[in-house]
Formats: sequence, structure tokens, C-alpha cells
Amino acid sequence: MKAYKRATRVAELIQKNVAEILRDIKELNKGLVTVTSVRLTDDLQTCRIFYSVIGSEEDKRNAEKVLAENLKQIRYNLAQNMELRRTPTIDFKYDDSGEKAERIFEILDKIEHEKDNKE
Repeated sequence: MKAYKRATRVAELIQKNVAEILRDIKELNKGLVTVTSVRLTDDLQTCRIFYSVIGSEEDKRNAEKVLAENLKQIRYNLAQNMELRRTPTIDFKYDDSGEKAERIFEILDKIEHEKDNKE
């Protein structure tokens, strides 16, 4: 059995807890914001939370704004839900990997379609 670093286990718990906390923020459109991953430093002091938004550019800007405005409350709620000596500082980052993957698939489909037309 593989031994996981403590930071990895704590990051998984943070991801679960933050996802639940975000569900309770009314300003975020329900179901549109997803916590995709969490990266935590080995000393458990700094946490980067990656999120994605399903929706328009306006929805993405709104989510970024709401997350920034509620950062202290999210961190406070996280501290209440987890038994850590210190709650890490949180930095939200937009995760555009889904959009990049979608664009790659579009390009591959276009190439396949052009290839079929040439034959």
C-alpha cells in the first residue's frame, strides 16, 4: 500500500469541505462552480484551490468576485470544519483545463473531418 504525504490527505479533505462551503454561498449560481483540485504546501500553511465554472464569461467573473469577497468567511468555515492547528491561507485560481481539453477535441474533430473530406 502506498503511503501518502499528510499534505495530500489534508488537501483532499480541504477540497471536500470547500466544495460543501461553496454550496452554501447564495451569490454563486448553484451547481456552476466546482472545486477541481487543491494543492497544499508540505508545511500545510498555503493552499491553492482550483475551481471551474460552467457558464458564460459573466458567470466566471461573478464567481471570481464572490470568492474574493467571501475568502475570509470560507477560511473561517474551513477552520470550523477541520481540526488543524492552523488553517492554511487560501488562494483561489481559475482552472481552465476543461476548456483547453474541449478546444483540443474540437481541433482533433476538425482534422478528422478534413481528412475524411480529402479521401
